[in-house]
Amino acid sequence: MVTCPSCGRENPAGSRFCNSCGAPLPGPEAPGREYRKVVTVLFCDLAGSTALGESVDPEALRTILGRYFDEMRLIVERHGGTVEKFIGDAVMAVFGVPQLHEDDALRAVRAAVEMRDALPELGVEARIGLNTGEVVVGAGDRLATGDAVNVAARLEQAAASGEILLGAETAQLVRDAVETEPTEPLELKGKSESLVAQRLLRLHEEAPAFARHLDAPLVGRDRELRRLQEAFAQAVDDRSCQLFTILGVAGIGKSRLTAEFLGSLEDATVVRGRCLPYGEGITYWPVVEVL
Repeated sequence: MVTCPSCGRENPAGSRFCNSCGAPLPGPEAPGREYRKVVTVLFCDLAGSTALGESVDPEALRTILGRYFDEMRLIVERHGGTVEKFIGDAVMAVFGVPQLHEDDALRAVRAAVEMRDALPELGVEARIGLNTGEVVVGAGDRLATGDAVNVAARLEQAAASGEILLGAETAQLVRDAVETEPTEPLELKGKSESLVAQRLLRLHEEAPAFARHLDAPLVGRDRELRRLQEAFAQAVDDRSCQLFTILGVAGIGKSRLTAEFLGSLEDATVVRGRCLPYGEGITYWPVVEVL
């Protein structure tokens, strides 16, 4: 099998192009093919690890670090990220490799919060830095490279114990899901200019991947809106159940059409349930939300 470096889908051996997204697949003739991607990079490093090593027996320290690495990997992978490497007692993870998602930045922030919350039980403290930007990734096991990686590492080094610092691009992408405060200008090693990061104060767990602005005028959907209204009228008149499914590619206006329809209803109780894009134990999540 050949794994597509763009979307992560497996393809039959010998395939030249991905059967899912059409991207060229690595082959014997081009094993070193590289790709440019916009990803979110996360660095998590233990705080006070030197003091911990002085106060703990080496075997006990090895056990602590083993639990720490295992738990951090599980959290990253649970949110759809990939652990690129362990550097000493630091973890480097990338969200967007091998498969890009529209909410990679938010996934990374959620993973960072979960990682921080898991640390006290492991008996350690850490600092975390996140940054979003363009990197180059290889088709094989090559690491992501680019300035976005360097900035994420520097943000982690600048963070205090228990802090999560976000780069400007990451903070912009998740602005509707978090509460932050700006840091003082940071003099990051190797950077010619100072950088103002955003300190994460709170993550809104129920926030969507990105805010949808549904207050613009509805254009070109009169027929579809009328069909929805007719189905609702029939349900009321016949006292019957009606199922109406709206299908379409991303960005075509399904949410906008739904909002317009719901806004036109009177004397109706509306309940909502949504399918999460990833996670565990989510099969009946929409039903749970409706109830």
